[in-house]
Amino acid sequence: MKDYYAVLGIEVDASLPLIKSAYRRKASQFHPDKNDSPDAPIKFREIQEAYDLLSDAGKRQAHDENRRRSLIENPLEAAQDIWHTYIHKVLQ
Repeated sequence: MKDYYAVLGIEVDASLPLIKSAYRRKASQFHPDKNDSPDAPIKFREIQEAYDLLSDAGKRQAHDENRRRSLIENPLEAAQDIWHTYIHKVLQ
């Protein structure tokens, strides 16, 4: 399960204006027309996907519930995903 909050570099309780701001900043940073990196198109799509989900109240609520449920039902896998996401973020 992707951590869309980490993709945008925001906290779980971020407001919609903060989500929009983070999206614009990340989208500008990884836009394929501005970034020559071979992985820029992939990151740009992930950023777009994160924004699409987090900016829609219903989708965001369902995502948050799914995150909570995965922590309860499969804590080891959820912890490994979180650990990998945040360590990867720190190393970049």
